[in-house]
Amino acid sequence: MLAAERRQIIINMVHMDKRVLVSELSDKFNVTEETIRRDLEKLEKEGIVTRTYGGAILNSHTNEDLPFTTRNATNSESKQQIASKALNLINDGDTLMIDPSSTSLELMKLLHQRKNLTIITSSIHILHEFLNTGMQIISTGGTLRPRSMSLVGTNAEDIVKKYNVDKVVLSCKALALGKGIMDSNEAECELKKAMLRQASKVLLLADHTKFDRTAFVKLMDFEDVDVLITDREPEAPWLDMLKEKDIEVLY
Repeated sequence: MLAAERRQIIINMVHMDKRVLVSELSDKFNVTEETIRRDLEKLEKEGIVTRTYGGAILNSHTNEDLPFTTRNATNSESKQQIASKALNLINDGDTLMIDPSSTSLELMKLLHQRKNLTIITSSIHILHEFLNTGMQIISTGGTLRPRSMSLVGTNAEDIVKKYNVDKVVLSCKALALGKGIMDSNEAECELKKAMLRQASKVLLLADHTKFDRTAFVKLMDFEDVDVLITDREPEAPWLDMLKEKDIEVLY
């Protein structure tokens, strides 16, 4: 197994269990404890974990803003499941605004199955990876955020305000009952808010790790969401709230 593959599994484990132990990881991967310590050191430098005596714990600061490459490698299977369900809500000829989240990128990989789409996005990855797919892709322009590989700022917001679209597709950092839907970066949050105002329908893509968490900036209220797509059935209090707010939930 490659080191990058091993670290990806460690990332998934620490997101699920909130902590990992060096000894257990050493046994699981059949490598030395020193190798695992180097893995955890790298993940700590990327901001994913904080090393502790004998292991590491998941970072959980409200303003945690992980690099796109890290987010893109986390919970990838769950994001693919969500993207597959979201594809059923996209029709031929749709106009879409798509945020720069890693979950939205998974949906982009499936959109070749639809015809005559127009996509407006602030994602550098989407602009680069889908250059020759035949889809009409419009860039928001704006100021580059290298950490998230996205474009932000008033110039981007001005471009977004020029268009009215059928659907906006976006993700978030956290959802909490009584607090709403949150994200970690204010500049990206403002651009997403601009996208929300231009769309007839709001599709929120959020895997189970986002539930019952808090993040730095309020993005929107639950009333602003039309469809929530996730990878697991939400717990009863969530289902009750979603029904009360008339939000369709797919999982």
